[in-house]
Amino acid sequence: MEVTMQALDWFFRDRTSGRIVIGQWPNLSLWAFGLAEAVAWIAGPSGTVGWWATLVSTIALVVWAGDEVIRGVNPWRRCLGGAVLAGMAILRIG
Repeated sequence: MEVTMQALDWFFRDRTSGRIVIGQWPNLSLWAFGLAEAVAWIAGPSGTVGWWATLVSTIALVVWAGDEVIRGVNPWRRCLGGAVLAGMAILRIG
């Protein structure tokens, strides 16, 4: 049981602050993703505005996920970024 708690602590602990971090306040790329997704949802899938909004939202999410993989504050955040990148690759390819 102690090993499990140590592993969970290591997985979720922020290396700089020492806090447990599962989620964080969105950064600029995540705000851009949310805004672009809202515009794409309102504009609909057809048309120039919807296409550009979808492109911007995809790029913003890739930037966010890549940033998490590279600079995530703990292994959980790095895995989360990697899972988003893998999911996007699977959805785009499939």
